[in-house]
Amino acid sequence: MIKPKRLKSGSKIAIISPSNGLPYLFPDIYELGIKNLQDNLGLEVIEMPTARMSPDDLYKNPQIRADDINKCFEDESIDGIITSIGGYESVRILPFLDTKTILKNPKFIMGFSDATTFLTYLNQLGMVTFYGPSVMAGLAQIKSLPTKYTEHLEAILFQGRFPYTYSPFEKWTNGYKDWSKLDTLGECQQFYNNETGWTFLQGSSTEKGYLWGGCIEVLEFMKSTIYWANESFWKDKILFFETSEEKPSPMQVGYMLRNYGMQGIFSQIKGVIFGRAKDYSQEEKQKLNEIILEIIKGEFGVGNMPIIVDFDFGHTDPKLILPLGCQVELNPITKEIILLESPLYG
Repeated sequence: MIKPKRLKSGSKIAIISPSNGLPYLFPDIYELGIKNLQDNLGLEVIEMPTARMSPDDLYKNPQIRADDINKCFEDESIDGIITSIGGYESVRILPFLDTKTILKNPKFIMGFSDATTFLTYLNQLGMVTFYGPSVMAGLAQIKSLPTKYTEHLEAILFQGRFPYTYSPFEKWTNGYKDWSKLDTLGECQQFYNNETGWTFLQGSSTEKGYLWGGCIEVLEFMKSTIYWANESFWKDKILFFETSEEKPSPMQVGYMLRNYGMQGIFSQIKGVIFGRAKDYSQEEKQKLNEIILEIIKGEFGVGNMPIIVDFDFGHTDPKLILPLGCQVELNPITKEIILLESPLYG
C-alpha cells in the first residue's frame, strides 16, 4: 500500500465538504471543530472552497467537490485532509477525481459515513485512507469525550509506536446535543457505560487481514459500478461495517450482507467487524447479531472466521480510527484487535 506521511504539530490540514453543506447551516459547531483541531491537536487548518458552501450549491456541483480533493493532493503545502461532515451522494464525485495525481502525492485523508465512497475507492487503487471522525461529528466534541479518545487520535496520527492495540472506550454516546443551541455546543447526549467491551460472536483462532469497509448503506451505492472492487481484491481482507443515523433495520442489514455472500466474498476474507449500531435498542442489537450469524455462518457456511460487534467506530462516539489497507490481527481468545503496522510513514 502507498502510505501517506505522518502528521506532526503544525501540519496543515485542509477541510473539505464532499457530501453536504452542513457547515453552512451550522457554522458554530463547524468552527468549534476547527478550533479543536488547532488547540487540542496542534494542527493548522486550511478551508477549501467547498468547506462552507451551501447544501444546494454542493449538490448541483459534484465536480467542484472533487476538484477540492484534487487540489488538496496537488498542493505541496497541504499535509492532510479531513471532511467537515458526511451526507448521502458523494458517489457522484468519483468520476471527477484525478486519481493519477492523488496516487502520486499520497496524503492523510479521513472521514466517515458518506466519505466511504472515495475512501474505499482510493484504497482499492493502492493508497491507505482513514475511516474516522469528521470536523463536526467527532472532533467538535473532543472536550466532552473521554480523554482516552484524544490519546487515541494522537497515537494514530502523530506517534509511530506499532503494533497498536485498540481498546474499548469506557463510555459511549449515540449523538450530540442540538447544534443550534450555543450554551450546549459541542456537548453529547446521554453516555452509556461500556461494561462488556466488544463482543466476538464467533471465531476459534487468531486471524490477520487487511482493513476495508465503511458505512454499509453507502457501500450499497457502489455495488455494480466501476468503483466496486473486483473478485481478486477481497482475498485476506477484514471487512468493517457500520450503520448510519438512518438506522436500517436488522433485516435490511441482513439483505445487504447476503449480497456479499452471493459475491463469494465471505469465503475469501479473514474477519468481519461491526461498529456499534446507532440508536438501536438492546433487542434490536440482539436481533442484528442473530441475523449476522444466520447469514455468514448459516447461509454461507463460514463458521470459524472472527466476527466482532459493538466496535467503537462509526456513528456513535468516541470513534476509533480504522486505516483502510493496513493489517490487523483479530484474536477471539484474548478478545484483542491489534493494528500490526503503522498506517503512516516518517
